[in-house]
Amino acid sequence: MKAIAAHIALILGLSSPALAVTCSDTGGQYEAWKPLMAAEAEAAGVGRRGIEALMATRYSKATIGADRNQKSFRYSLEKFLEVRGADAIVSIGRKRKAQNPDFYAALERQYGVPAGVLIAIHGMETGFGNFMGDTNVVSAIATLSYDCRRSDFFTPHLIAALKLVDQGTISPATVGAKHGELGHTQFLPGNALTYGVDGNGDGRVDLTDLVDAMASTANFLRQKGWRPGAGYQEGQPNFAVIEEWNAATVYQQAIALMGARIDG
Repeated sequence: MKAIAAHIALILGLSSPALAVTCSDTGGQYEAWKPLMAAEAEAAGVGRRGIEALMATRYSKATIGADRNQKSFRYSLEKFLEVRGADAIVSIGRKRKAQNPDFYAALERQYGVPAGVLIAIHGMETGFGNFMGDTNVVSAIATLSYDCRRSDFFTPHLIAALKLVDQGTISPATVGAKHGELGHTQFLPGNALTYGVDGNGDGRVDLTDLVDAMASTANFLRQKGWRPGAGYQEGQPNFAVIEEWNAATVYQQAIALMGARIDG
């Protein structure tokens, strides 16, 4: 690691104090930004494998395009439910719950989160695992950290992604959604690092595994303050926890409404 840091400093001609990491609105300075970010990541405890993963990233135009064109959250709730296929999610969700009731009951006993909420999230995020993304996770998160639009929000997730690489939880080649989300329920790397749990007992956290993903989702909600047995519709105690899952009001409302229909 010292050799890597020395190499970075030599490339940049740095002397103490080090130059600050700066964002940009275009990809033109991305390659120059990477070694600066690598030095910051090393200072935050990222190891050799994580640094190498960062240095191998490419600016993701697909990620920037997706980040600039998030239109569905501007819809009314009725339109959002229609566009996202709420009726189909509820129908499939009820079948999934009926096919594996013991699994969801065990999650609720352990974490207090009812099946309907977990299943609604699963259906909303990836169509029950049918599409978990096609974008390199580390490149996506690095691009969003570099981009000025939400650099402060995504830089901690980049550090987390690099630590996940260090741990072997993900690899430099792992793919996810356009914003770097992982697995069945699309965890951002910082949340995966903090709330991910080994639900199936195989000794590792793998969010592309359904059991790990569902347990991790339930753990996230419980750690964010979920109150077992309390309601989760708007105005009820656990709706505030659903707000922690996604910042868009229509998304929060959709999870609550679909969850109730699945559990009903």
